[in-house]
Amino acid sequence: MTNLGNGLKLTGQYVEAVSVHEAELSTLRRFGAPVAKVLTVQGNLASAYQELGAWEQALRLRQEVYSGILKHLGKEDWRSLRHAHNYAATLSLLQRHQEAKALMRKTIPVARRVLGEDNIFALLMRYLYAQSLCEDTRATLGDFREAVNILEHVEPTARRVLGGTHPHVKMIEEQLRTARALRARETPESSG
Repeated sequence: MTNLGNGLKLTGQYVEAVSVHEAELSTLRRFGAPVAKVLTVQGNLASAYQELGAWEQALRLRQEVYSGILKHLGKEDWRSLRHAHNYAATLSLLQRHQEAKALMRKTIPVARRVLGEDNIFALLMRYLYAQSLCEDTRATLGDFREAVNILEHVEPTARRVLGGTHPHVKMIEEQLRTARALRARETPESSG
């Protein structure tokens, strides 16, 4: 059922994917499936909800999956770090930047230590943190400076690891331009 649900998602049939993932989740729970399998299906369901724009349902599941993975595998497992990123990304999409930043502050050092500086998840977590710094309505000049500093370190590493034409590199470059523009706009010298 997992493959069917994911296949439906890939073809843009999100309503059908949600139905399949919900049925699979119900079946797994009814028969007492292993925790890891239930969490995987919950993650797939969260992705399908997100594609439908059902953000609150997606967020609830992302939080459940992240909490469950932490309990099951610990904070240093790569899957825990991936799910931390997914949860923070959903928080950010819902403009809950304070929560996203707090989660990223806790998990980025672990990701850098466990996965390494060149790992895509470690890079994307730093990108997401910088993005949340910039998009927070309470952002300060210090936040914009911090975002620029982070992205100026992430961008060349991502370029080296992924290649200059990779979509993630383009996304990081765009966020760096945005962060620099926000920093310049907020600098006292630029207003005079």
